[in-house]
Amino acid sequence: MARRRDAVVRRGLRHVGRGIVEQPGMFTLAVVASSIYGAMTVASAYVIGEITDRVLLPSFADGATTAAALSLAAAAIIGVALLKIVGILGRRLFAGIMSYRLQADYRRRVTRQYLRLPLSWHQRHPTGQLLSNANSDVEAAWFFVAPLPFAVGALVMIAITVVALFLTDPLIALVGLVVFPLVFLVNVVYSQVMSPRMQRAQQLRAEVSEIAHESFDAALVVKTLGRETAETERFGARAEELRDGLVAVGRVRGLFDPMMEALPNLGTLAVLLIGAGRVADGSTDAGSLVSIAYLFTLLALPIRAIGWVLADLPRALAGFDRVTPVLEATGETRYGPESAAPAPGGAAVGVAGVDFSFGDAARPTLRDVTFDVRAGTTVAVVGPTGSGKSTLAGLLVRLVDPADGTVLLDGVDVRRLKEGEVSGRAAFVAQGTFLFDDTVRGNVTLDPAEGSAFTDDEVWAALRVAAADEFVAALPGGLDTRVGERGATLSGGQRQRLALARAVVRRPRLLVLDDATSAVDPSVEARILDALRDSDEPATVVVIAYRQATISLADEVVWLENGQVLARGTHEQLLDEVPGYAALVRAYSQAEVPA
Repeated sequence: MARRRDAVVRRGLRHVGRGIVEQPGMFTLAVVASSIYGAMTVASAYVIGEITDRVLLPSFADGATTAAALSLAAAAIIGVALLKIVGILGRRLFAGIMSYRLQADYRRRVTRQYLRLPLSWHQRHPTGQLLSNANSDVEAAWFFVAPLPFAVGALVMIAITVVALFLTDPLIALVGLVVFPLVFLVNVVYSQVMSPRMQRAQQLRAEVSEIAHESFDAALVVKTLGRETAETERFGARAEELRDGLVAVGRVRGLFDPMMEALPNLGTLAVLLIGAGRVADGSTDAGSLVSIAYLFTLLALPIRAIGWVLADLPRALAGFDRVTPVLEATGETRYGPESAAPAPGGAAVGVAGVDFSFGDAARPTLRDVTFDVRAGTTVAVVGPTGSGKSTLAGLLVRLVDPADGTVLLDGVDVRRLKEGEVSGRAAFVAQGTFLFDDTVRGNVTLDPAEGSAFTDDEVWAALRVAAADEFVAALPGGLDTRVGERGATLSGGQRQRLALARAVVRRPRLLVLDDATSAVDPSVEARILDALRDSDEPATVVVIAYRQATISLADEVVWLENGQVLARGTHEQLLDEVPGYAALVRAYSQAEVPA
């Protein structure tokens, strides 16, 4: 137990040092301001003591005082108070800047890491957990920074006070200072007891956030399958665990907070009891006793500031422990030295002996997948749910890399291409489109309004190919119309067409559509595919499709089942030769016929 307590304290102190090293300037300014506050707090006690000896007691003895004496006393009190105000303002201002800078810096580090890590890493981590890491965990990791300068200033204040107390009356000082070791001991025990409870509470916060995000993100699926009650119960059960965890934290605080609040007051009481006797026998004067007693009264808050830091360290360590695995995660996408030869028109694509599995899955998602796509042609990949179609689509644009085998772009293994070579030549449009709370133009170009790499003419041309020009022209602001978060003001088909225009405007040589027109009317879908085929430099198109109308437009069809390519040929050939293919296509065709 003692070893574990020491480990928590050591890790906490290292974490404090980490924050100081990363923001030395703001920390120094905050500590200077806090030290001014501490020094003026000590000074205020001695000012009051001097006023007691030189103004109050003589006036009681003489029955009168002078305006000059009262003015000087008031000026001394106001001067010390103004310097204390400066110290308080500086301490809070610079501590706040330090805290928010650390939080902002670590949020940027986490998000940059998210962008650097490959899709395979993201697939192993729930979205809710990643949001928690970037938000509440980072906030918790640096929550202790706000009271930290106050605590350091309190140490300066305590050091000044101890010296002043022993110079004033060593015996009274010794009696009062017995309290300080008790306060620090209680704080250490408090940190040890609180640490596992705060870690549990922080974990449960992330899990509640994760469940909420999953339910909101999949609201359509939840409502379609009638799972509202099950999702509510799942969220409620975890929320109750979080409630119980926070109650456990509150109980510990409810026990220790009054104890840490009472100890300085007990020290003040002991000083007054012993000091009154020493004043009575003439060992010390009343002014010195008032100064010492007032000092102990003022020390209660700085001592609590030290307690705040120690109390927040378990929560900070819990948050930082959840952020650290993200910052230390490896597996970034590696790039090679080669560049693909520039060429007009579509790109030739080859898949040779590709295997792929998700994590420790018992069954591989793809097994020995081999096929090629001629430049400028359209190939439809068809297969039942779970056959690996979306995984294959991600492999073609190198969202993930195969465990074995190669994916070729114009005859070059995509893993040997330089960074930006694949993304510069290939575009991917997923079924689940994402639009930003931005204008139509911003969502298509993904550029700021000024200095865009694409002209409005190019944007309109892409919208025409995606059959989106008519509805965009009808919007109140045209290209300048804001579409809301996730395209909330648009229909599903309109969102898909904007996402397709986003890909087309970049004039990719390879366009991969993962069921990206599922929400579009079949006649509109045919217009889109015809426009892609009839452009000046037609791209190679690989489309994950279910509709017979879409498949029939492809030059060739690849039948994928159980992660393997079992057949390829024209749509008519596969209808005649592959029973599973014919059954799947006809089933979807019948499902699309209105009842």
